[in-house]
Amino acid sequence: MTEQVKELKKLTDASDNIVFFGGAGVSTESGIPDFRSEDGLYHQQYDYPPEQILSHSFFMANPKEFYRFYHAKMICPEARPNAAHRKLAEWEKEGRLRAVITQNIDNLHQMAGSKNVLELHGSTHRNYCMSCGETYTWQYVAHSEGVPRCEHCGGLVRPDVVLYEEALDMDVMERAVDYISKADILIVGGTSLAVYPAAGLIRYYRGDKLVLINKSTTSYDRQARLCIAEPIGEVLGQL
Repeated sequence: MTEQVKELKKLTDASDNIVFFGGAGVSTESGIPDFRSEDGLYHQQYDYPPEQILSHSFFMANPKEFYRFYHAKMICPEARPNAAHRKLAEWEKEGRLRAVITQNIDNLHQMAGSKNVLELHGSTHRNYCMSCGETYTWQYVAHSEGVPRCEHCGGLVRPDVVLYEEALDMDVMERAVDYISKADILIVGGTSLAVYPAAGLIRYYRGDKLVLINKSTTSYDRQARLCIAEPIGEVLGQL
């Protein structure tokens, strides 16, 4: 255990008001690809760039191509929670972690046992008909050939995720701001803090125990009490 990890353990052991804010790097150790790393989705070859495919306008104009990408890259049925997900759920059960705020859409925090999870970008595990509102599981979408259609009205079924060009849920954002502003320790992990408006949430933290756990540097490194440049699952797994 490095000195930085020892310091993190000392901080977290003494707190009952931890808030966690995480990004794609939290799930890469579970086998889910991120977007911006060397092997991420932005560096793979498709007819269209991923940010275009995952936009609202592209989804509406070309749902078949959207779902071809979505089925191949966005649904990961074999992924399981890693040490980071499990540690956060353990802290919550012990009454020391108040909330998990995540940019991920994979449901792994819930699978690990976390209850208070604020999903800024929605979840692939929830889907609904755009015409009648009927809800569907991820399995229904995953097993649909081509574009999934509603069994009741034939409408287009879409994942309950925030696509590019769409606004974040303001109720979720406001709750996230509230937790972050009142946190004793804010742990930010697995995110380069480059995607706004979600990354801007860190500005609401008022404490002096900001911890950044990310393999690459971020624009907030100088403001942090601790910066740990290691995989987050390996770090939290030691605590």
